[in-house]
Amino acid sequence: MEKPVLYEVQDGIAVVTLNRPERRNAINQSLLVHLYDAIDEVATNPEIRVAILTGNGVSFCSGIDLAVIGSENLFDPRGDGRDFPEVIGACRKPVIGAINGHAITGGLEVALNCDFLIASDRASFADTHARVGIQPGWGMTQLLQQAVGRRMALQMSLTCQFVSAQRALEIGLVNEVVPHERLMPRALEIARQILEAKPDVLAAIKELIEFRDRTTTQGGLAEERRAFMKLLENSPLRR
Repeated sequence: MEKPVLYEVQDGIAVVTLNRPERRNAINQSLLVHLYDAIDEVATNPEIRVAILTGNGVSFCSGIDLAVIGSENLFDPRGDGRDFPEVIGACRKPVIGAINGHAITGGLEVALNCDFLIASDRASFADTHARVGIQPGWGMTQLLQQAVGRRMALQMSLTCQFVSAQRALEIGLVNEVVPHERLMPRALEIARQILEAKPDVLAAIKELIEFRDRTTTQGGLAEERRAFMKLLENSPLRR
């Protein structure tokens, strides 16, 4: 039986692929266990500098597999008390979402937890929580409005309508849209550009950008200045 998540590493780049194409990469417990294990490996392996998360088949991820609701543990799949936002949030390395097809409801939440998104021209996006009767739990109500603005997030979540790849680009949900066959080459190209950065400075910049979510603009500026002065204390620039 094929693994529900494929994992490969080459030259410091990990490619994590959701692999239940016959179920449009719908989320079940086994997929989550393998996905969490892959993300933990990215987080802890010093040889890995950046990861790409994508899907196999026509969908990136179609959300929770409705067939397993009530029979499988989807919010603590490994029994360690860690849910998807905690697992990916603990990974301090960049995670690029390469959205190859439909990203729906829980699948859209998976995408939103990535650092940024590159989309195939075949991709589409929808939040159908309200239609299927499942309340969001992996960040939809916060991360979607962070990406597209409050009013657009309300429209997407209340109407449950699909957004095309091009429209997703227009509203700021994705960074780029590329022809489908160019999706992985482009994601790998960006990953290699990230590899050229100094790891410690890259990690610090990522942390400072994310720190802004927890404070005001003034607080973010103060934290950036504090971090810079701390670095400067031991820098040859000071001499």
